[in-house]
Amino acid sequence: MTSLGVLLVIVVFLALAFDYINGFHDTANAIATSVSTWALSPKRAVILAAFLNLFGALYSTGVAQTIAKDIVSPKFTTQEVVIAALLSAIVWNLLTWYVGIPSSSSHALIGGMAGAAVAKVGFSVLHWQGLGKILAALILSPIIGMVLGFIVMKVLAFSFGNFSPSRLNHGFKKMQIISAGLLAFNHGSNDAQKSMGIITMALVAAGLQSQTDLAPQIWVKVACAVAMAAGTAAGGWKIIRTMGGKIFKLEPINGFAADLSSSLVIWTATALPGLHLPVSTTHVVSGSIMGVGSAKRVSAVRWGVAQQMLVAWLVTIPTTSVLAALFYFGLSKIII
Repeated sequence: MTSLGVLLVIVVFLALAFDYINGFHDTANAIATSVSTWALSPKRAVILAAFLNLFGALYSTGVAQTIAKDIVSPKFTTQEVVIAALLSAIVWNLLTWYVGIPSSSSHALIGGMAGAAVAKVGFSVLHWQGLGKILAALILSPIIGMVLGFIVMKVLAFSFGNFSPSRLNHGFKKMQIISAGLLAFNHGSNDAQKSMGIITMALVAAGLQSQTDLAPQIWVKVACAVAMAAGTAAGGWKIIRTMGGKIFKLEPINGFAADLSSSLVIWTATALPGLHLPVSTTHVVSGSIMGVGSAKRVSAVRWGVAQQMLVAWLVTIPTTSVLAALFYFGLSKIII
C-alpha cells in the first residue's frame, strides 16, 4: 500500500513541475511582443518576466481558493485524482510546447481535474455552478481581450497619429518595457495560484489542512512562485515566435496596446472582489494581439494561425479530461 505521505510528496513534485513548465510554456505571453519589436533583448526580457512572475505569484491567493473548491468537492479529491490531473496537464503542455502551439495551461489543469474526479466518482462530483463560472471566464476573457485591444489601439492611433514613425517607435519601445513587466506580474499572480490550489487540495486530502480553510500555506506560495519564476527564466522560444510575429506583425505601439489590454483583463479576473477567476494568459494575450491587428486592418491578422490556436483552445479541456481519466484508472490499479 502506498502511504499518504509518499503520495503527497508526488503531488507536490508534480505540481511544482507543472508550475515550472507553465513558466516556460507561457513566458511568451509576457515578452513575445517586446522581443519581436526589439524593445528588449530576449535575455533581458526573460529575466524581467522571471522576476515579475515571482512577485506576482506572491500577490494574492483568491484564484488558488477558487481552484481548490469550485471545480470538485474537496472531500472527493484524493491524491490519485490530483496526480492524474497533473500528469494530464503536464503531458498536454509539453506536447503543445513541442509543436509551438500556444495552448492554455489553465484549460489543461481544469480539464484534468474534472476528468480525474469524474473517473473516480462520476459527474455528480463536479461543482457545476463553480465550474460554469470558471469556464465562462475562460471563454469570455480572450474575447474581452480582443475587443479591448481593438479599442486601445484605436485610441492610441488617434492620439499619436501625427507623430513620425521613428519617433513613435522610439517612445513606445520604452513604454513596452513597462507594459511587459505589468503583464509578467499579472501572469504570475493568476497562473501560479493554480498550482497553489492543487497542492492545497492535496493537503486537505492528506488531512494536513482543514476543508474550511483553503488559503494556501506560506511554503506553498513560495514554492510555486519560485518554480514558475525558474520556468520562466528557461524561456519558451517556439511559442514566442508564434505569439510575437505569426499572428500579426507587431510594431512597438501595437505591442504596448496588446500588453496593456491583456494586463487589464487578467488583473480584473484575478484581483476584483467577487471574481478571483483563473483565466488563460495565453488566450487573453492572443485575443488582444488579434484585436490590435484588426484595429489596423482585419486582413493584417494571420487568421490561419488564429484558427490553429482556436482548435487548441477547443480541444484542450476534453482531451486533458479523457487523458486524466485514463491516468486515474491506471493509477488505481497501481496504488492500492
